[in-house]
Amino acid sequence: MTVRELKDKLNLEILCEGDMTREISGCYSGDLLSWVMSRLREDEIWLTVMGNINAVAVAVLTDCACIVLTEKAALDEAALIKAEQQGVCILTGEQNAYELSVAVAELLT
Repeated sequence: MTVRELKDKLNLEILCEGDMTREISGCYSGDLLSWVMSRLREDEIWLTVMGNINAVAVAVLTDCACIVLTEKAALDEAALIKAEQQGVCILTGEQNAYELSVAVAELLT
């Protein structure tokens, strides 16, 4: 499944487009950046409420498929600018991390 397909199936909103054709291999949910940095794998999507520039840095370091901000968490302006520069896809949705995790698991199985 691609990021675009995920966005369409889960009715997510694009905050920063990035590579919407990227294939998704899995999903990770977490908000403690150092913890996420050591566990989030390449091509996974990352569910978080962290909409700051440090989250974008973690996304770049881990080469994740995209960030999905849960519960319509805010993306700050500096993070948006850095995501655009780095090509990081950021989506958002109203669901909480649990609800999105379950929905993504169902789509990926």
